[in-house]
Amino acid sequence: MQKVRLGMIGGGEGAFIGAVHRNAFGLDGQYDLVCGAFSRDPSNNESTADSLGVQHSRTYASWEDMLEKEAALPEQQRMQVVSIVTPNHLHVPISVAAIKAGFHVFCEKPAGVGLGEVKDLQDLLHSTDRLYGLAHTYLGYPMVWQARHMVESGMLGNIRKVFVEYPQGWLSANEETHNKQAKWRTDPSLAGGSGCMGDIGTHAFGLAEFVLDDAITALCGQLYTHIDDRQLDDDGAALIKTKKGATGVLIASQVCAGEENALKIKVYGDKGGLEWHQMEPNSVVYRPIGQPYQVFRAGLGQPGLCDEAVNRCRIPGGHPEGYLEAMANLYNDFAKAVRSESEHTSSKANGVPGINSGLRGMAFIDAMLASSESDTKWETVSPVGTE
Repeated sequence: MQKVRLGMIGGGEGAFIGAVHRNAFGLDGQYDLVCGAFSRDPSNNESTADSLGVQHSRTYASWEDMLEKEAALPEQQRMQVVSIVTPNHLHVPISVAAIKAGFHVFCEKPAGVGLGEVKDLQDLLHSTDRLYGLAHTYLGYPMVWQARHMVESGMLGNIRKVFVEYPQGWLSANEETHNKQAKWRTDPSLAGGSGCMGDIGTHAFGLAEFVLDDAITALCGQLYTHIDDRQLDDDGAALIKTKKGATGVLIASQVCAGEENALKIKVYGDKGGLEWHQMEPNSVVYRPIGQPYQVFRAGLGQPGLCDEAVNRCRIPGGHPEGYLEAMANLYNDFAKAVRSESEHTSSKANGVPGINSGLRGMAFIDAMLASSESDTKWETVSPVGTE
């Protein structure tokens, strides 16, 4: 099996998410990192390349230079996939340029900083056979797929209620003064119109729609900024309604002091409920009405798991798999699609969130911003990306 040749834009030394992506795509040996434009700082760019074993001849000073020169290389040598791990404002410009240059794109979320530009990206993708994947990492967990299967198979009955929350505490103080990650994530020129909801609220939103296999159609939300002089929201919540008639609550906050990365979802139907926690990712708790509750556990050979969950496990039960493995699952599914290049009929790689997920996330952010500023509160979530 020939490795997929991958290039990275962003992710220089000191960048959290770049290292996460590299660890993830390297986990199963499916990719070969052949080039990069890791940082605008020349010394950081070069030292990152050296640490990763990337040739200096294929370490580029800018992403524009990288796309141009890689496209000029012989087909069997040039990169096939570009991994984009920059601040949000560059996601669409780089994606568009990469697709036009003939490369597949795997992009950190959100897809962009505005719904209009992401719609334009979708139009471009529909005119090509290039693949586009979005790093909604939590949708790579085996037990998230198990939860979705339990909903789809009717184990919970008709879904009535969903609670999804994502509390963090890392922005409880004014981190912008000394933390590079905090600085750009709270800068509207780099992050877009929303801080907390754009950064982690989109994960909660995407998780809810994925597990329910349903679209959130309306919300009544409020955004808050608790730290003086912070330019974007650091906290928020919304009442939500879905297309199939469920109601619920979505909460995201980065000022919950002491919290780490506590994404969780609870779903209730007329026959029972389920619960999954990202910080305890190997378990789905199932509570059928009138019966003792059950715990489904991740791992090869574990009973009761659906095929989609088993296919995303690597080791037997009792050996924890986590965040890196979840993102690696997305990269693995993307690699399979790249290798099946002659079979491309759309921009979607099976099992990987794509441009529709990107559009849904942007529609959610728009609705949250509008609702937070409105006196009437309830806002329709644009139906883009629901097909």
